[in-house]
Amino acid sequence: MADDNDDFPELDGQLVDRLNSLTEEDAAHRATALRTGLLDYELEDEDLEILDSATDDPDAIVFLPALPVLAIVGRPNVGKSALVNRIIGRREAVVEDTPGVTRDRVNYKGEWNNRRFTIVDTGGWEPDARGINASVAAQAEVAVDLADAVLFVVDATVGATSTDEHVVRMLRATKKPVILVANKVDDARQESEAASLWSLGLGEPWPVSALHGRGVADLLDKVLTVLPEVSAVAKDEVGGPRRVAILGRPNVGKSSLLNKTAGEERVVVNDLAGTTRDPVDEQVEIAGKYWRFVDTAGIRRRVNLAQGADFYATLRTTAALEKAEVAVVMIDVTDVISVQDLKIIDLVLESGRALVLAFNKWDLLDDDRRRYLEREIEQDLSHVAWAPRVNISAKTGRHMEKLVPALELALRSWDTRIPTGKFNALIAELTAEHPHPVRGGKQPRILFGTQAASRPPTFVLFTTGFLDPQYRRFITRRLREIFGFEGSPINVNMRVREKRKRS
Repeated sequence: MADDNDDFPELDGQLVDRLNSLTEEDAAHRATALRTGLLDYELEDEDLEILDSATDDPDAIVFLPALPVLAIVGRPNVGKSALVNRIIGRREAVVEDTPGVTRDRVNYKGEWNNRRFTIVDTGGWEPDARGINASVAAQAEVAVDLADAVLFVVDATVGATSTDEHVVRMLRATKKPVILVANKVDDARQESEAASLWSLGLGEPWPVSALHGRGVADLLDKVLTVLPEVSAVAKDEVGGPRRVAILGRPNVGKSSLLNKTAGEERVVVNDLAGTTRDPVDEQVEIAGKYWRFVDTAGIRRRVNLAQGADFYATLRTTAALEKAEVAVVMIDVTDVISVQDLKIIDLVLESGRALVLAFNKWDLLDDDRRRYLEREIEQDLSHVAWAPRVNISAKTGRHMEKLVPALELALRSWDTRIPTGKFNALIAELTAEHPHPVRGGKQPRILFGTQAASRPPTFVLFTTGFLDPQYRRFITRRLREIFGFEGSPINVNMRVREKRKRS
């Protein structure tokens, strides 16, 4: 992720002066001329939507539409992961004959007939065998909470089991659309087995073979009839206290932080790692301002071995991030920065939320450990060097007052809008300073750029060819150097367009 090794020059102070000396009127004129030039290129409806929704109002909050969410639920070993792989078109979810093989990720992006959506895969959790009915139903319940529609997968070769019936009772109580999928119907002879699933009372069973792809296209056509264009559950809220998710490994001090900020014992704190199971929404006042804190269950170091409540907690954590605007990732300074710490940070980056790093138990740090910690931060956290850092002790309350300015800075960056004229002036300066390398005899040009959304700041570049990832990192780095964006991820997307053919 880090771009330290990219061969780009340091920021030229004169570039900043030139941008600052550009009047808003001149910048707007330049942007209008470039925008007009785009009419010579083949543009899609989505391009025009992006261009029309762009605004120079610095206070305008513009979101890219939240993708609708499809949950895939069912008991272990019915083929949920195979179905996920079939829908997303690549082998990403782990598939094994062993029931309950889990993965680190539960969210995937799918697309069908030019409609994009998010898939929540609850596959691969092997619950406690003694309480399998209740456990699978509880797991499905979390997924349904996060979803706009549900695929309930049943193994047609086995038929409806007591576990399936347990889940059906839960699904009937929801108001979400549910599609019953009869998996492992590999040929027409087995379709009678699928028909027997009418008995579950969820309507018509859709016979598919996730393994061979049979019937999946028809199933996806059906899915598009029940999925909304824009998610009703992952939609962005505006107004009210800013929402903060507290993330971190088990026993890193998340509950202590919430209790200290709330000024009372609101969450059970126990030395046993992973005591907290569900997020606890709490409105708290810090430094005269109200915040809504979501304390989440700790994410296990080995999610792939987590069973039952821990997998459930991981899903809950994903849900908490969906609801949050900024994430505080807590890191225990008495322990080395671990792979799991990095995975949690990656989860935040994927979610597009603002980020603050809280180094907890700072009062327990000795000089030796401090030296090693600085080295670890330099090596392992260089890709989030832009995130504000606070050194705190959640237990004693030391330096807690530093948390509010860090949260405010990250959220201010997350909300930031760059005027279109100023952004295009920057792009013109950057491409003059450091043109994109020639690739295959052609040099990609940037025709026009705009900020399509804030929360997080999302920029779209209309180009004549594909921009190398390191060139996009160069643009991102300059955006940070000139406009700040401390505490916020930045997305720089491309739309490669060809010239209109003259008739």
